[in-house]
Amino acid sequence: NKQQTTMQRTRQPLALVRPAALFGTTTTTTTTTTATSAPFFMATGGAGRVWATSARSFASEATGQSSLWQHLESAPLDGNHATAHAFEVDPSPLKVNLGRGVYKDDKGKNWILPSVREAEKKLAAEGKIAHDYLPFNGWATFTKCSREFAFGESNPVVEQKRVATVQTVSGTGALRVGAEFLARNLPFKADVYLPDPTYVNHFPIFKNNGFALKRYRYFDSKTNGLDFQGFLEDIKSAPPRSVFLLHASAHNPTGVDPTAEQWKQISVAMKERDHVAFFDCAYQGFASGDPDKDGGSFRTFVQDGHQVLVAQSYAKNMGLYGQRIGALNIVTANEKETGIVMSQLNQVIRPMYSNPPAYGAFIVGTVFSDPDLRKQWQIDVKTMADRIISSRRTLVENLDRLQSGSAKKRSWRHISDQIGMFAYSGLTQPQVEHLRTLHVYMNLDGRMSISGINTSNVEYLAKAMHEATQAHPN
Repeated sequence: NKQQTTMQRTRQPLALVRPAALFGTTTTTTTTTTATSAPFFMATGGAGRVWATSARSFASEATGQSSLWQHLESAPLDGNHATAHAFEVDPSPLKVNLGRGVYKDDKGKNWILPSVREAEKKLAAEGKIAHDYLPFNGWATFTKCSREFAFGESNPVVEQKRVATVQTVSGTGALRVGAEFLARNLPFKADVYLPDPTYVNHFPIFKNNGFALKRYRYFDSKTNGLDFQGFLEDIKSAPPRSVFLLHASAHNPTGVDPTAEQWKQISVAMKERDHVAFFDCAYQGFASGDPDKDGGSFRTFVQDGHQVLVAQSYAKNMGLYGQRIGALNIVTANEKETGIVMSQLNQVIRPMYSNPPAYGAFIVGTVFSDPDLRKQWQIDVKTMADRIISSRRTLVENLDRLQSGSAKKRSWRHISDQIGMFAYSGLTQPQVEHLRTLHVYMNLDGRMSISGINTSNVEYLAKAMHEATQAHPN
């Protein structure tokens, strides 16, 4: 068929240059692609390392004057955006995008949640949409709903008003505000520990706020699962009162999460060392379809007496990627302290962006405060979670089928065992580069966005992955 024929076409080589600053010496390797004249960017993403072309800005030839910016060089793309660029410049109609972390339906289209659409209609009909400024800390209805969504309405810290909540510019904004708050207000000097690997944006967010960054063991490449013992050991060996960045659920980029019992052990180990727990919660509800289950990690910590920070995003679980809506929650000792923390958060927000965007807050607040819309949202978010889970299972079934009769079979079970938007495929960089000659795009570290898989491309994807592993055995 057309897809199989494409796999057999002659492939044109493209040289990839590795900058000496990142890899010790400048080397050139050759891979293949059908992309044409546009610049080609590649990056690993998971470890934050990048390959990229660079260009120096020169003085204007027209005026003969030097420029203020002539010393600058083109900044490299991070791994996620480099993969997106490689996909975009490929003209093939068969190309498969497994790089971008945006939910797509089975037809490969963006999906506006029915609950969100109904909330928009309700807001328009009631004339509640205004274009005035929101307060520094956001729309009160939204922050109340967001706090209750995170911790549960009946959680003692919510009932006792022991959570300071501010609206932020999505999850990245929540992390950024939280990082600066810690840098300004921690009563002790602390390093920040990030999981290995982690979301590429975590590095600059904390580094730019003056923190020294350390890594803790998380992913075990031998099992494609959690290195739980290494995780615990690093918690126990870190200096007391260190800051640990934790993924609440659906770890990005690996899709590997601790179990509920493992989270309890992690909480105890963190408490013994008096560490500060900062949770990045971007997938509550989206991971499993159950918001309470997906928030179980930080709820366990709160029950154990931790004063956690929780950064929330409503990009994935509400499909509001472009509205940039999120929240930061900080657990305090009492209601009075909550007010003080809120005042300090406002001091961070005011010079940073002053006021958060309103429209996304109106949507989320309306969905969560309306019982019928909340019920519909529960259906919507489970629809997304179930499709992702099903796509994982179908891909593994196709990969296993291609190995039937083989004496030596490769296990792909880790893909269906992992959870959330992303999976760590276990593919090596040469295998991923081979996939790009077949118009399949994922990050060079093997991270793949499961949302890019659908019934029309899963068979082709499985054949491409099988070919890549045969061409470049581990």
